[in-house]
Amino acid sequence: MRTLIVSGFVSADGVAQAPGDDAAYRNAGWTFRGVEFDPAAYELKGREQEESTAVLLGRTSYELFAPVWPAMEEFAGYNAMPRYVVSTTLDHDDERWPATILHSLDEVAELKRGDGGPIIVHGSLALARALADADLVDRYHLLVFPLLLGEGARLFSESAHATVTLTVVEHDVYGNGVQKLVYDVVR
Repeated sequence: MRTLIVSGFVSADGVAQAPGDDAAYRNAGWTFRGVEFDPAAYELKGREQEESTAVLLGRTSYELFAPVWPAMEEFAGYNAMPRYVVSTTLDHDDERWPATILHSLDEVAELKRGDGGPIIVHGSLALARALADADLVDRYHLLVFPLLLGEGARLFSESAHATVTLTVVEHDVYGNGVQKLVYDVVR
């Protein structure tokens, strides 16, 4: 069974929307504003590329990343590994960043049951919530920023569900106040 990891940037109040650029969100780019850059805080992101063997994205994140990530040297690991997009509306991939389209969470569960190493989910907040609701997430890689953003899409589902227990398997706090929290889902 492959490990499914949801990786995200999260504000202290749980917002994960548009940590980079998104003109539609008033706090877009919040990871770049108000918190001093500390390269040590991003070590986890580099390690994810080394340890993951596939990338899983929702349609919206895929459509945002496909024109940009292939040209980014710092994402060479992601560009070399297989990519999967979960979508009920996408009928073909972007030739600039080819991916296999999965049409349901059942197909994600089948992918997890297959051979191979960890599968990493980036961005893709609606997908991350759906995966958690379907009990498909095994681990969370979070960088928690010392910011309160108020409104914005959250990483974690607000649906009614049983309590999910998490075990901290790795943590650190950096000089800029960013916290690294790696949680395993207890089953």
